[in-house]
Amino acid sequence: MSPTIRRAVIPAAGLGSRLLPLTKATPKEMLPVGDKPVIEHTVRELVDSGITDITIVVSGGKSLIQDHFRPNPGLVEQLRADGKTAYADAVEEVAELARKGHITYLDQYGPYGNGTPVLNAARSFGNEPVLVLWPDDVFVAEVPRAQQLIRAYEQTGCPVLALLPMDPADSQRYGVPIVKEDLGDGQLRITGLVEKPAPADAPSPYAAIGGYVVTPGIIDELREQTRRWYEHRTGEVYLTDAINAYATSRAVYGQVIQGRWYDTGNPADYLVAQMAFALAHPEYGPVLRGLVSKLDEGQGDARRTV
Repeated sequence: MSPTIRRAVIPAAGLGSRLLPLTKATPKEMLPVGDKPVIEHTVRELVDSGITDITIVVSGGKSLIQDHFRPNPGLVEQLRADGKTAYADAVEEVAELARKGHITYLDQYGPYGNGTPVLNAARSFGNEPVLVLWPDDVFVAEVPRAQQLIRAYEQTGCPVLALLPMDPADSQRYGVPIVKEDLGDGQLRITGLVEKPAPADAPSPYAAIGGYVVTPGIIDELREQTRRWYEHRTGEVYLTDAINAYATSRAVYGQVIQGRWYDTGNPADYLVAQMAFALAHPEYGPVLRGLVSKLDEGQGDARRTV
């Protein structure tokens, strides 16, 4: 059996342009989903899946991410002195989460594209496989998505992509895998991805969503892409392009993830994620359901919501 994965990369250097002006001063990774910033959901998923070495690749203006996970003994002491024990415990627990995940930070450098932060972090990988999760995806699952990907890697010893069933009409929003073989239990042998095909041209009913097990061979493909970029200075360095190049001659697998996916990278999906987590909260859920009921009864009369 292949070794258990212990490293992960979270690329967090993006501008969050689809959420402007909300993200002008606040990193998109720090926007709340429920009572936690979205990147904390990703970190928790990784720690809960046994990851002990997390690299967050950042850019300028992302210091709030580090501040969030950094211990703050002064704040904890003040909260305890004020009798706010639950708040003090919550602050300490976030710092403990960062310690368990051994979070380190790395500045992104190189060509534009989501493959660059993975290559930036690769110097510390050696020959180990690594998980790559985006910081604006949130999964709610009985078994964490990261753990499902690790299990698929342990069964195959090959790169793995997280997949979800999709409505064919949505194919132009995603990379769609070319499926060579269905091995059962949601595990698919794939030979590449078609980026944003028209519904009639989609090669399968699955979408590749945030989540990868990246192996040294994929890193080699990223290095080759980057070398070519410096020669011609055109285009971007994409992780999916490296996976496609690798898959032409070597095995790649997709794992259909059991769970619910919330994308927070655009305003509509972010609001859906916020609402879903709030409705599931034991304290906030009844309040929101009551608000919606009053709005329906009042047909838009704001005075009825008080």
